[in-house]
Amino acid sequence: MKRHRPSLLGAIALTLTTALIPMEAFADAGFQKWIRDFYPVAAKEGITERTYRQAFNGVTEPDQFVLEKAAYQPEFKSQIWDYLDSRVNPFTVKVGQEMLAKHGGLLTALENHFGVDKHVLLAIWSMESNYGAALERPDRLHNVPRSLATLAYADRKRAKFARTQLIAALKMLQNGDVTNKNLMGSWAGAMGHTQFIPTSYLLYGIDADGNGTKDIWHSIPDALATAANLLAKNGWQTGRTWGYEIVVPNGGHKYSGQTKTVAQWQALGFARPTGKGFRNGSERAELKMLGGQNGPGFLMTKNFFVIKRYNAADSYALGVGLLADEIAGYGGMKQRWPRPNGSLDVKEKFELQTRLQALGYYDGKIDGNFGSGSKAAITAIQQRLGMSVDGEPSRVLLDKLRN
Repeated sequence: MKRHRPSLLGAIALTLTTALIPMEAFADAGFQKWIRDFYPVAAKEGITERTYRQAFNGVTEPDQFVLEKAAYQPEFKSQIWDYLDSRVNPFTVKVGQEMLAKHGGLLTALENHFGVDKHVLLAIWSMESNYGAALERPDRLHNVPRSLATLAYADRKRAKFARTQLIAALKMLQNGDVTNKNLMGSWAGAMGHTQFIPTSYLLYGIDADGNGTKDIWHSIPDALATAANLLAKNGWQTGRTWGYEIVVPNGGHKYSGQTKTVAQWQALGFARPTGKGFRNGSERAELKMLGGQNGPGFLMTKNFFVIKRYNAADSYALGVGLLADEIAGYGGMKQRWPRPNGSLDVKEKFELQTRLQALGYYDGKIDGNFGSGSKAAITAIQQRLGMSVDGEPSRVLLDKLRN
């Protein structure tokens, strides 16, 4: 790759001092200086001044929402059962099955071509953008160059990641893969129906609909094919499961984190809660106890770790696997998580919302998520029933409504 000489880069940087954004528009001088100083780095990667100006046109300050989101990620901070309840539930399963019926031909074609389970593709689509519904909320979308520059400038933990992704996003813009107007994504730069970060888009992007662009923002075929391509190229094993929910024998939690063949686990007393056998006794699997030693166990096979190439959190990969199984009609988890006493499981959360709606206290979606509308309804019914008022769902409240 052709390298610019330092003197030329310095001249370009000085030009950008006045050319990128007028000095009087500075809302954050430090951030603007970072943008100017980063251009020589981008230029070494072949990014032209024109592309750089285009990417940062009108960007005057960091995105504060990005910094707020960076401080909190539910995959790593929520209890596993709360995280899964909001993502693997009757609503997401129902929509997934509707999408399977609607896009069945496409999904079967992708499964045949890439060897990746179509139900897993649907589960990823759900987890990443609620089957595309999140893209219909422009208030939740962010300018990708601004988001990544914000992280590179102000988030020391993610600075290296953000710099790498920013260069990749600029290459996408320069290649003509996307216009600056459409270069929108999540707070961390993930984009489109299946939320690809820029480097992954450059590596795995697919033009599945044949229109000449790899449009993961507007083309469902492109987005799902790109997801399938990522999994396939990272070692997805066709026809094999992501893992198994298992009953852990007494003292079995001491093996957490160890890897053995499925047959070896079976010999130690680990069994499926349904009583069914395992598909392949020679397959190797790692025991994970994501709810602690008193919770259910899971034997995670190779495909679980391939899913983690999409998102490194165990809770995310488990969510994808469980949701895929439910969309496919295999059924959900059989064992309960070790929830606090009196708390509700996901089906009970749906039941509580349904009963509140039937009584005329709640008019929102039946989705198992207890936002302001659900909590206001709970507060009102608690007052009516003479209960202690806290606006929180509980089994005590559900039992009263059942009676």
